[in-house]
Amino acid sequence: MERLSKEEDVIATVGDYKIKVFSADKLADVMRINKTCLPENYPSSFFIYLHQNFPKAFLIAEKDGEVVGYIMCRVEYGLSNMGIKLTRKGHVVSIAVMPGHRRKGIATALLRAAEKALKEYGAKEMMLEVRVSNTPAISLYKKLGYKEVKVLKRYYSDGEDAYLMAKELEEDDDEK
Repeated sequence: MERLSKEEDVIATVGDYKIKVFSADKLADVMRINKTCLPENYPSSFFIYLHQNFPKAFLIAEKDGEVVGYIMCRVEYGLSNMGIKLTRKGHVVSIAVMPGHRRKGIATALLRAAEKALKEYGAKEMMLEVRVSNTPAISLYKKLGYKEVKVLKRYYSDGEDAYLMAKELEEDDDEK
């Protein structure tokens, strides 16, 4: 039986879409979106691993109970992409929105909610990889403050390069 969501489960809204924390009963929906939207696919165990280790940073977008997008992230510790120092980095592992639901602010809402969650995990900056040919995504990331840090040659399994993009996470006065 499907778990009925409560309003307190909703992290953010954008139009008729609700941003919520992923729950394991939505795994098949997220995997379907991943396979539909992205050439990089992961085994179910990887999704569950990220959910178990960084639950606040694995989010879904729903409309009328249907999952139409997701973002999954993790926290890494290492050399900053924004300077020469060791830091905790929020890493966007995967983000996707179904084609019929794009350009409605869902990816922006997912990214902002994930950034906020990753700050709770102590992340000081965000990073992600994006195909150099994915102009719409690059444009969105730049609009949200991400900068191209470097080109990762032949990053994807098909040989396409990726941009490593990153941004510093700032403490907002209203979140203190």
